Amino acid sequence: MAQYALGIDIGGTFTDIVVYDQKRAVSYSHKELTTPESPHRGVISGIRRLFEAERLEYRDVARMVHATTLFTNALIERKGAPTGLVTTEGFRDILEMRREHKYELYDLFIELPEPLVPRRLRLEVPERIGADGGIEMPLDEETLLERVRELVRHGVQSLAVSLLHAYANPVHERRARALIEREFPKLFVSLSSDVAPQIREYERTSTTVVNAYIKPLAESYLAQLASELARLGIKAPLFMMLSSGGLTHIAEAKRVPVQLLESGPAAGALAGALFGRRSGVGDVLAFDMGGTTAKLAMVEEGEPLIAYQFEASRAKRFAKGSGFPISISTIELIEIGAGGGSISEIDALGLLKVGPRSAGAAPGPACYGRGGKDATVTDANLELGFLDPSTFAGGTMKIDRALAAEAIKPLAAKSALAGAQLAWGIHSVVNENMAAAARVHVAERGRHASEFALLVTGGGGPLHGCEVAKRLGIRRVICPPSAGVASALGLLMAPARVDRVATLARRLGKLDWGAFERAFRELERDARTVIDATLPGKPKVSVERAADLRFVGQGFELVTPLPKGPYTPKSLAAIRQAFVREYRRVFRQVPLVSDIEIINIRVALTAKAGRTELKVHERRSAASGARKGTRKAWLASRGRFVEMPVYDRYALAAGTGIKGPAIVEEASATMIVPPSARAQVDRAGNLIVDLGS
Repeated sequence: MAQYALGIDIGGTFTDIVVYDQKRAVSYSHKELTTPESPHRGVISGIRRLFEAERLEYRDVARMVHATTLFTNALIERKGAPTGLVTTEGFRDILEMRREHKYELYDLFIELPEPLVPRRLRLEVPERIGADGGIEMPLDEETLLERVRELVRHGVQSLAVSLLHAYANPVHERRARALIEREFPKLFVSLSSDVAPQIREYERTSTTVVNAYIKPLAESYLAQLASELARLGIKAPLFMMLSSGGLTHIAEAKRVPVQLLESGPAAGALAGALFGRRSGVGDVLAFDMGGTTAKLAMVEEGEPLIAYQFEASRAKRFAKGSGFPISISTIELIEIGAGGGSISEIDALGLLKVGPRSAGAAPGPACYGRGGKDATVTDANLELGFLDPSTFAGGTMKIDRALAAEAIKPLAAKSALAGAQLAWGIHSVVNENMAAAARVHVAERGRHASEFALLVTGGGGPLHGCEVAKRLGIRRVICPPSAGVASALGLLMAPARVDRVATLARRLGKLDWGAFERAFRELERDARTVIDATLPGKPKVSVERAADLRFVGQGFELVTPLPKGPYTPKSLAAIRQAFVREYRRVFRQVPLVSDIEIINIRVALTAKAGRTELKVHERRSAASGARKGTRKAWLASRGRFVEMPVYDRYALAAGTGIKGPAIVEEASATMIVPPSARAQVDRAGNLIVDLGS
């Protein structure tokens, strides 16, 4: 009988494979080096190795959930399909005009990101829809087809159609698609009214273009992966993780692949929220550090924060406004240019810099022995004695300390430091980089980092977590079991989720309440169709309503959770009160303006996907064997190597205490407990580290 849930998470360096036995509440995991040139090869290889090692049967897999960085990397590396844009006459240059905003005001040589579609592949057609949805000029169908023929002659494989005010009335876009697909059936077509049906032309066009750019890649990759999985003998349905923290079926993922851009980090945030709740901690900073990047998400009262727009492929990683705006629902997080593969260097001023360049999976850190020569964070951690070469990544690959030392040597000589001192410098610099980014992110949301616990996941999170927490003033660090593959575990706890949005642009006091309620119900019916196609048997669905509200005269909106419907004129006071409360929470004061505008309405439908609640097995061996021995590791407070006790994470029973300094190892991650700290395994199986004052 099918009893396994299979999670697949492709990262920049490692592909994590997790199998969860739903009957026995036991998980099995494996880390495989990512194969960037053919990502599905690493997936299939990792699944085979794990199933053979644990003697599992492919036919016993009940469901699969997948997250990948493939589409994000294709966007960053400009490896998407040749893409064209058809837009309304007069709007050809909207991708370059953007919002006429400089992300660095005083930079005279500022470079904005090059549009994904060059100007010669952006063509116009005569047509006009008004902001009220009325047709002011009919679509010139012959000109449309002439423009598309021209784009096809130039090699365009995927087409974005973004016509003016299509969010208010999509009739011209839908007619355009029918005409294009009739003459060019192999051309991929993305409509703005399908991808991002909401106000603001630049953001809507940008999102649609990104979707078109990665759509052929998504179609090809997902079809190939599904075929290879079926060839293994896995007959279970394959679901894709969305940036919003939900999952969907393959057909929906192929239709709007832009929704998958932040799928991996979203899974990590879900895992952080779950493990925090299991230890009775609602407010956590979910810190996930992998081989290429580190991610941080705020979890308040047990739930990750949701954003409705983010930027992809920034020209400068931390400069807001330097990337492509993407109007989709996503778990709110920051990506920090720090991972195990982050490359270290001494700059012209003699200062040690770490990242944002990364060695990735190929060639990888120097210690991998795959041709890498640059000193990375992983090389530094190995040189410091924090990692065991024989058990790294669960023993699936060997790393060489001599190669790490060789890579560090030139930097140490240049800075007149010993190798271990330079390695500690790399470790410290990357910790401060991550702490600085986290500090700003939390402060921008009106909170202080010390109000949270830090929940560490990923291969590098437990290694660096306590030092990062100290810099943030955080006293408690939580390390869940199987921390190194927590994002893949997060996939298995994700609900099915569908988000829908529509633009209304009305004053709250002048709403047609019947039309208002009908608009919400139409979005909910559309979302329910996708949920029913994703999960069998008419699942129980939870519905959340929200709206983008602002005071009259303001230029931007605040997404506000709304009370449950149905809405009538009597709902006016409750909606106004909800907005004022949310406005005061964010901005601390409310302007003396009485009129409120409602710009967009939103619905989010979720349904539980798994049969049982995820529970990770707490231990595998007797507590008496918890201490494995000792290992020489760098202790910064003494400036030398000391013998540190090493513990087997799987043998630590609930209630077991550890005094720092100590090293706690499991197959996918290593936890460093600093001096003067105390760690204890709680009843949920989490390792709780108390850092003291």
